[in-house]
Amino acid sequence: MFAGGCFWCMVKPFDEQPGIIRVTSGYTGGHVESPTYEQVCAGTTGHTEAVKIEYDADVISYSELVEIYWRQTDPTDAMGQFQDRGDSYRPVIFYHKDSQQVIAQKSRDELKKSGRFENPIVTKIEKEAPFYEAEDYHQDFYKKDPVRFEMEELGGREQFKKEVWK
Repeated sequence: MFAGGCFWCMVKPFDEQPGIIRVTSGYTGGHVESPTYEQVCAGTTGHTEAVKIEYDADVISYSELVEIYWRQTDPTDAMGQFQDRGDSYRPVIFYHKDSQQVIAQKSRDELKKSGRFENPIVTKIEKEAPFYEAEDYHQDFYKKDPVRFEMEELGGREQFKKEVWK
């Protein structure tokens, strides 16, 4: 599971990769069972918007998923992502098993050493928490409302990706 701002913007980069079985938008990391979008947005649940990735490890590795993740986020911004502000938009990699934690931490360490970012890398790496699937209208949003999706991307994410990941 990966959290990197609005889940609408996190689906497409994974969904388009070979070996991806399903990308689901949802909520995780909080203390309220089965939260609604409105509850998460209100900031009272402790949840963050995230995507859950189901993938074929024979086609795409967890390491490759982590690399895709970094290229979608600003890992130096703990208070949200781009135009999406607040705790529910914080950047977090949620690992499922210890081997994933090791891969994510190694990748984050390499990113820190790369010198690509002047500010400290603040993306958290945490053990997965219960994941609650978001309402249906949030699923595959980039396909359902491509104009709105593009507007969201233009809120700073697309420009950031072009400048930082040339």
